[in-house]
Amino acid sequence: MQGILDFSLILLLALFGIVLITMAVRIVPEYKRMVIFRLGRSIGAQGPGLILLIPFVDRPVTVDLREVFFDVPPQTCITADNAQVSIDFLVYDKVIDPVRSVLEVEDFTGAARGLAITTLRAVVGAMDLDDVLSKRDDINRILHEKLDEVTDRWGIRVMAVEIREVVPPRAIEEAMTRQMSAERNRRAMVAEAEGKREAAITVATGDKQAAILKAEGSRESQILEAEGQRQAAILGAEGFSLALGKIFEVAKGVDSKTLTLQYLEALKQLGEGASTKFIIPTELLNLAKPISEYAKGAHQE
Repeated sequence: MQGILDFSLILLLALFGIVLITMAVRIVPEYKRMVIFRLGRSIGAQGPGLILLIPFVDRPVTVDLREVFFDVPPQTCITADNAQVSIDFLVYDKVIDPVRSVLEVEDFTGAARGLAITTLRAVVGAMDLDDVLSKRDDINRILHEKLDEVTDRWGIRVMAVEIREVVPPRAIEEAMTRQMSAERNRRAMVAEAEGKREAAITVATGDKQAAILKAEGSRESQILEAEGQRQAAILGAEGFSLALGKIFEVAKGVDSKTLTLQYLEALKQLGEGASTKFIIPTELLNLAKPISEYAKGAHQE
């Protein structure tokens, strides 16, 4: 009986030792830190790696250092021109001081979400509906700056704020749809008119170039034709001049008898023709005198 009690006591002590070791030894991964409270007083953040704690004296609080995000559900906001819009967005944050994130705020995610909602309504309330719909980047930037100013004292840094959707009232959405349709029709008409204008300009430019080329071709053709006629006239004049020179050279060796024979030959050809009327030049009568004289002298001989 005594042995059973001793064995039970040993087993109980072993279990108690295992529990103490489990409570005293912790392993912290790289992306986490462990804030240690010793008898209720913070002694700082430890990790990563193996951490030794004093059981029943130290109380650890684990903090994740990775960047996380939370979703802000759609919020109904009223713009400066009294239009209601529904906006939802995402907030990305990250713990930069594990001790302050535990000491300064109980639930920094919930606190940041509430702060984001109130800040959103304040920012949207100072803007017109058109600006809210068209300036999302500006709203993101303003929300980021205002949230970061407050969360910095909690040891939290807001990395980004991204608006996911902005939903205007149905009546305004329908009016925007009609406006967009009218704008698209206007752009289509402008584009069509611009295309017709460009086409007309292109056709007119082509006609102009064709007329210019045609006129240049006609002018060059006339120039070439005139040049050819000039060259032909020059060549004809040169040929005629050469012919006259040749006739002049030949005429120097022709005597009156030769000319008389040529005239007689011409009269012979006239006589052989079918004509009944003849026109005898006066020069032929002058030539007849030497012929008669010649014939008279031959008769006397």
